[in-house]
Amino acid sequence: MGKTPVIIDCDPGIDDVMMLLLALRHESIDVKLITTSAGNQTQDKVVDNALRFVSYIGEEVEIARGLDKPMLRDLVIADHIHGETGIGGVELPDPDFEVSDRTAIEAMVSVLNEASEPITIVATGPLTNVGALLLAHPEVKPKIKQIVLMGGAARGGNVTPKAEFNMFVDPEAAEIVMQSGVPVVKCGLDVTHQAYLDQMDLRLLKVSGTELSETLYEMLAFYKDAQATSPFLEPYHAEVVRLHDLCAIAYVIDPSLFKGDDYFVTVESSGAYTTGATVVDHLRTLGEEPNAHVLHSVDRKRFVELFYSVLEE
Repeated sequence: MGKTPVIIDCDPGIDDVMMLLLALRHESIDVKLITTSAGNQTQDKVVDNALRFVSYIGEEVEIARGLDKPMLRDLVIADHIHGETGIGGVELPDPDFEVSDRTAIEAMVSVLNEASEPITIVATGPLTNVGALLLAHPEVKPKIKQIVLMGGAARGGNVTPKAEFNMFVDPEAAEIVMQSGVPVVKCGLDVTHQAYLDQMDLRLLKVSGTELSETLYEMLAFYKDAQATSPFLEPYHAEVVRLHDLCAIAYVIDPSLFKGDDYFVTVESSGAYTTGATVVDHLRTLGEEPNAHVLHSVDRKRFVELFYSVLEE
């Protein structure tokens, strides 16, 4: 069985790093391109983190710089969760290669047009780049198999009562993606809150004895402590570490890990209290055809096993 070709659009970010590790090391995934989205940190910092981490794990793939800010808004970052650098207190070595001389949109268009089969886009940050791609180059839509994204929440947000961070940062871009007609799989907080490492999982990572596992543990320990003291405290953050972004690539590798249903989804961009909210039509009252496969549960045991399967390579 051949590998699944993917373009990854991400904003590293601690949980993005875990996603990149699984994507680049799993035998079923062929990463054609990585593009960076400003979100967890500024564009300068997420580009640097992507270059450093990909080099650190001994891989090399084109990394193209994305847009510096959302389509219509000032950039909001999550430095209170991911730290000043975006990857906690960890210092990774200088990268072995440089950022692409192509912009994210240029590189996406080129990779899609040159592909021999439709490509899956895995998006784990604000959807600025993906929205811009679809808006400026609608002709590439047939070349996209699906967009698997981490974002949104059907029943409650993590930066406002209704909005999840990625959607809140650039709701206009998110709405372009949702209404694009391209198949969408949405990994929102409803499922990612179930995709966590518990205390025993973290201890196993800490004592495994490899340099990589120690580096990942240091990042995740920072992430856990930051989440536990965040003003946007979510239930049980003090006890577990949620690997939100890992869900998106895990779904591409093995959809059987998850359960979901098809719904119509729209993204609110002008509400006084609901900007960035993903409105999931559970009751099917809007009369619209479903435009997204919305995940709602995950087999946590198998999910963790999948992540750990690439740590010893």
